Amino acid sequence: MQQLVEISDLITAVDPHTGHRLPVQRAEVLRQLRESGDKRAARIVAGLPMDQDGVLDPYTVDRLLISVHTELQRLSEELRIGERMLHVLGPLFAAIRATAGQAGPYRLVDVGCGLGYLVRWLATTNALGPDVELVGVDLDATLVGEADRLAHAEGLDCRFVHGNAFDLPEAATVYVSTGVLHHFRGPALAEFFQAQAASPAHAFCHFDIAATRLAPVGAWVFHRARMRNPLGRHDGVVSALRAHSDETLLRAAAVPGIHALLYEPRGAVNPFCTTLRPIIGVRPQFEAPLRRALGRDARRIVGPEHLAEAAR
Repeated sequence: MQQLVEISDLITAVDPHTGHRLPVQRAEVLRQLRESGDKRAARIVAGLPMDQDGVLDPYTVDRLLISVHTELQRLSEELRIGERMLHVLGPLFAAIRATAGQAGPYRLVDVGCGLGYLVRWLATTNALGPDVELVGVDLDATLVGEADRLAHAEGLDCRFVHGNAFDLPEAATVYVSTGVLHHFRGPALAEFFQAQAASPAHAFCHFDIAATRLAPVGAWVFHRARMRNPLGRHDGVVSALRAHSDETLLRAAAVPGIHALLYEPRGAVNPFCTTLRPIIGVRPQFEAPLRRALGRDARRIVGPEHLAEAAR
């Protein structure tokens, strides 16, 4: 079976231990895309400049990724990602404050923050309160640099770090992400959740594309209408095609010390409205307080046992 890949995952490479950028051979990227059967993506990459050694020009790649992520930020604004994340994070931090037995400050860490839209939105609104420190982390130094520039220009109280979100000197209270989970394939998805369970964090909340039959069609229409860059249009549709099922996410997140929960699962709501939905993980002592803090909306939480019952 051919493996769909996103162009943005191939045209940059970083040493996961040092964070140093690695050279990317254009011919190698083209080989992978052609082997996957994606001729359109290969044509996009074939138009990118390279040096005499066949290495993709890093400046061009950086400008391209900033352009694509700027368009993604506009999509996030239109989909009201900040409000949707806050709908879960507000009750989650309320549960932590009521149960943790310690005062703040608390720390929210956005994994794979890109241009930092979510962190900057939360800083602008101060929606989580002054006792929550907002930190965005990404392995791409250029995106982190641009996020930091934007935050300073906007006068926001948040910070951005180039590196691995799970290697920060200061522990996270809650890990979050938007549109990151589908990038992890196979064992890497479980390892992502295991890293959070092994940390001192109390919880996580990761929004990603809901794996519905309509998702690729909706992604094509939406990205065609809202994005100008061919790379962004391509990767937006491939992201929807690579989205993990509810069952896959819950299995991967079933790690010791964490209760994994889905909110707004695809089977419970109108699929036209379920563009993204979160998987939430909490330490056992926070689950009941979270449900209380959610109030009536706690009915929209589904755990692994409910999916197992629905499958029978």
